[in-house]
Amino acid sequence: MQISQGQRLPLSSLMQGSQLILSINVQSPHVLDFVCFGIDAQGKLSDDRYMVFFNQPTTPCNSVSMANGGDFTLNLSKLPTSIDRLVFTTSIDGAGAMRDIQASSFSIKSLSGEVLAQCPFSGATFADEKAIMVVELYRKSGEWRLSSNLQGFNAGLDALVKHFGGDVADEPAPAPVPTPAPASKAISLEKKIGDAAPHLVSLAKKAQISLEKAKLTDVKARVGLVLDASGSMNNQYQTGRVQEVVNRLLPLALHFDDDGTLDCWAFGAETQQLSAVSLANHKDFIKTDRGGWQDWALGARYNDEPKAIKKVIDFYKNSRDTTPIYILFISDGGVSASGAIKKLMIEAAKLPIFWQFVGIGGHNYGILEKLDTMTGRVVDNCGFFALDDLHDISEEQLYDKLMEEFPQWLKDAKAKGIIF
Repeated sequence: MQISQGQRLPLSSLMQGSQLILSINVQSPHVLDFVCFGIDAQGKLSDDRYMVFFNQPTTPCNSVSMANGGDFTLNLSKLPTSIDRLVFTTSIDGAGAMRDIQASSFSIKSLSGEVLAQCPFSGATFADEKAIMVVELYRKSGEWRLSSNLQGFNAGLDALVKHFGGDVADEPAPAPVPTPAPASKAISLEKKIGDAAPHLVSLAKKAQISLEKAKLTDVKARVGLVLDASGSMNNQYQTGRVQEVVNRLLPLALHFDDDGTLDCWAFGAETQQLSAVSLANHKDFIKTDRGGWQDWALGARYNDEPKAIKKVIDFYKNSRDTTPIYILFISDGGVSASGAIKKLMIEAAKLPIFWQFVGIGGHNYGILEKLDTMTGRVVDNCGFFALDDLHDISEEQLYDKLMEEFPQWLKDAKAKGIIF
């Protein structure tokens, strides 16, 4: 089975029982450290004995052990309930950057060595990062699940240890200071973004305000972006407006999703899934991912919205993830397949997906303009608004509009048993 960056799935779909080998294979000219962090429900390394690395190759209960560099043998049934997730990382020891890594992957194997699933790093791009959060195993609803992160981290192993709340040896003890109040989620989000992408901190603050107003600060969701890349959108790409959409949506993904990634597709006559957007690769994403927007494999550059919608639906259906999903769908109009879109939206209303359609600089949005009055759905699962230019409204107003209908859908979908 092939796993892609950002994909999440239950481990039960890959294996029987709770024992497996997780193997990280990174081809690099640098010396690498491989570490498994056993994290509690607060996202911290509350027990140092559950940090598995070269100097501590096994946990006290033998639930996780490391051999041969990046090979971890796991018996998940032995893990204490205080361990909520296992985060597997690799980092450069000394000088160097992750841009130098070559053909790399991680895989899930049986104890006999049979490869059950594999995830190549081909969908991820790295530059000056010194570490990668490769993959995460986490508990959800009584079962273990896998999340393929492939998220770059600017600093090395010591910074990762600190990131997860651990202590780094041989550092001078700081002077005593008053115990601070627990950091709010807003501060945590700003710090997370500030460490890797300080130019997004202002957006993070504005997004947080809108989330607080909409009472969404405790909501967990996956976030996806679907981009119209038809020929009439060329000016939006050339002027950087589409890249701005990526930048503005990323803080929402970082807030809603523990993985901090943004699933992404582009469409013309055909639809192509792009790399998942993260702090590591968001800068100039439109110009660089898959060779840049002009080279995306979309066939003829006319818009086929139904094909794109179906591609997204199939992706989340195949992931079997019941987490709420927020999709931002960008179009400049020329929507002619109103009947097909209406049928897909009626069918998709039974799924844990909310669709926010946004028109930018176009006209003739067809059925998209009638979503609020469309009948036949089990819940109202989509919204629409249009802008002549992304700069017509402030960033604060944009976040407010993006979050306008999502809270009501969450309530309605929960009442109908679509989400839990």
